[in-house]
Amino acid sequence: MKCCDNNYNLKPENSMEIAVWDTYVKRKDDQIMHFDILVPSELEDESIILNFGKLYLKSKSFQTGQITSKECQFCHLEQATKEMIASIKENGYTIIEMENCD
Repeated sequence: MKCCDNNYNLKPENSMEIAVWDTYVKRKDDQIMHFDILVPSELEDESIILNFGKLYLKSKSFQTGQITSKECQFCHLEQATKEMIASIKENGYTIIEMENCD
């Protein structure tokens, strides 16, 4: 076996590193929504990520305040699950609801 005959530096075909954007938005009933916006780690354009958050907020049956860079900030990187990868491939992003999102 040659020293270069290994695959330990290769990522699995179905893996994806994602950026987690921690988001807190005030609802009109004064509750604070907490959710994460997950995007591919290569996506660094904050305006696109904020637009994903706006799309998500429009899907809610209640009114919310606005989402800006004050409410939505990069938190960390992590490996995506299969479900996250599927959602990101379909929509460009995925959301994890944490608190007061219903």
